[in-house]
Amino acid sequence: MVNSSRKRLVIGNWKMHGDSAFNSQLLAGLRTGIAQVQHCDVAVCVPFPYLYQTQSLLEGSGVSWGAQDVSQHEKGAYTGETAASMLADFACRWVLVGHSERRTYHGETDAVVAAKAAAALGAGLTPVVCVGETLQEQEAGQTQAVIDRQLAPVLALGAEALNRLVIAYEPVWAIGTGRSATPEQAQEVHAFIRSRLEAAGAGAVRVLYGGSVKGSNAASLFAMPDIDGALVGGASLVASEFLSIAAA
Repeated sequence: MVNSSRKRLVIGNWKMHGDSAFNSQLLAGLRTGIAQVQHCDVAVCVPFPYLYQTQSLLEGSGVSWGAQDVSQHEKGAYTGETAASMLADFACRWVLVGHSERRTYHGETDAVVAAKAAAALGAGLTPVVCVGETLQEQEAGQTQAVIDRQLAPVLALGAEALNRLVIAYEPVWAIGTGRSATPEQAQEVHAFIRSRLEAAGAGAVRVLYGGSVKGSNAASLFAMPDIDGALVGGASLVASEFLSIAAA
């Protein structure tokens, strides 16, 4: 299935950046410039403290929003955690799950990532499940084995759940490094992910690429048949650059 049948999706991941003044300027730029973007869903995933500000400034703009993480638990004595229902209170549409930085710095396992995805789905959110290999794993020829392992508990959620989520392939070696997979390298992994999704009855799921995506390389990545959009890090902090990626 080629990506012409799936609407493109570009999501900005602000990571731990921003303050009220910076955000106001950035969100105003997105609201003003979104008209230049056609045939593409555009969203931003922002730090928890700025969800209300983001909701207030983007409502009715055509740009949707979400969070960067979610608890696997519905409620309870989990100090510092944020439930999916709380994100829904701020009209979030999206939530990142299993970003490589969460896996690396917070020890999130594949099973925890799948549980978070299930919790998000239960609250009506769309989880963006991140998968990807390290440079060491890539150089050892283990990319597909790593992706397979990371996907397994997510695929076990079943076709009905899978068809309501998004997958983001983010090679860890390309995140924030300035190095990006070539379009052909990215396409090879995306095609592998697509084959796993199709076997699970979810071939129409959107699969995004993340890893030093910029306006200058977006069009060549999006030309690949199984790349349905991008999960954008640093470039999402500059409205014009982020919109140029979406416009591509």
